[in-house]
Amino acid sequence: MGELLSQYDVLGAFLVNIELTLFSAIGAALLGTILMIMRVCPMGSLRGFAAAFTNIVMNIPLTLIILACSLGVYGQLGIVVSGRWGDQWLARNSFWLTVIGLSVYTATFVCEALRSGLNTVPPGQAEAARAIGLGFGQTMGSIILPQTLRGAVAPLGNTLIALAKNTTVASAAGVSQAASVMSDMFEFSPQHLLAIFAVFAIGWTIIVLPIGLLTTSLSRKLAVAR
Repeated sequence: MGELLSQYDVLGAFLVNIELTLFSAIGAALLGTILMIMRVCPMGSLRGFAAAFTNIVMNIPLTLIILACSLGVYGQLGIVVSGRWGDQWLARNSFWLTVIGLSVYTATFVCEALRSGLNTVPPGQAEAARAIGLGFGQTMGSIILPQTLRGAVAPLGNTLIALAKNTTVASAAGVSQAASVMSDMFEFSPQHLLAIFAVFAIGWTIIVLPIGLLTTSLSRKLAVAR
């Protein structure tokens, strides 16, 4: 088994999954927050657009979104999101296209997680803000959104865990990561089936378990007694 691990860069493959998770989480957090604000803003057109976008994207298989970014954005439209320098520019381009696809898809779940946190904020908070003359932007930024984040820690943690596991779909765009390396190991070294499974199961546990423990701890610490 040691010879097999030296032949395949398992650690490097997991690092790619971690990088995909981190960059996609940042993009999803920004886009998801914008979608949530649009869904509760006073303008009906923005609420309708955000609701339609969220419901449509959420129900599209992630693999199709990744393929659309890879085959559509780059393959058909020729859009390159990474500079054409070096021998690895195509791999970098596929990586960032995958990040975009994961960010857009996960943003819809971030939006819904934040909306669940919004339900924990008493309606009187917004009414009091309007009573003292604060606008919608000021109310959201200074009063509603901070309390929403406190109430959404647990669902956001679950969304982050799902995102980490969804990075395995990156193989559809040709990004080499843990799932693709594991598939190669299964194909060319089937005699080590159980050992390979154990290595990748332990690897994913090391990635996912701390996220769950951290978000559970934060959720309990930031919970507001009602």
